[in-house]
Amino acid sequence: MTLLAGVDEAGRGCLAGPLVTAGVILDYGRAPLRELKGLTDSKLLSLEARETFYRGILHSAVRVSLAVVSPGTIDESGLHRANLFALCRCLELFTGEYDVAVVDGFDLRRPDLKAVPVIAADFKSATVAAASVVAKVVRDRLMRSLASEYPQYGFAEHVGYGTAQHRDALRRYGPCRLHRLSFRGVAMPQLGLWDGEPPNDPDTLEPEE
Repeated sequence: MTLLAGVDEAGRGCLAGPLVTAGVILDYGRAPLRELKGLTDSKLLSLEARETFYRGILHSAVRVSLAVVSPGTIDESGLHRANLFALCRCLELFTGEYDVAVVDGFDLRRPDLKAVPVIAADFKSATVAAASVVAKVVRDRLMRSLASEYPQYGFAEHVGYGTAQHRDALRRYGPCRLHRLSFRGVAMPQLGLWDGEPPNDPDTLEPEE
């Protein structure tokens, strides 16, 4: 086995913006891949480190794939189902070009994709860590490119995560077309059900930077 695929997502816990999944195939027969030395889960890397690794991944990977799920589709299908669909799509785009795939925690229930779920795979597998970096960089760039269309929300700073700044903007202006209307962190402030920080919400996270 030399060709290992990894898939991971970015933006699961965001209140706004798409979910982005990435797949990366690395040729472990070429190891060590010097551009990837020190690579780990994207959440533990600075913005500058992610950008550097992103360039190294694109240079050293056999293949890279992307799948993007819109906020509307997340609202219609549910976050978990949308996430699994996008992870599967990234592997489908590789059309059998890898020996086995590693997924961070999720059982895709697709034997044809030869995917193995591994808890905390973004710490344990270089190819999953690479996928997490690609997904994170692509998603953050997208959100920053959209920030000027919706300046009142501050997307350039928090890229859609549930920061205090973002929640305050939701109170003031309500949601825009980029918001996930099915998320409690988006709907609850409009109903006046809480002041200050909301109760624990499994669908929201603090920003990863």
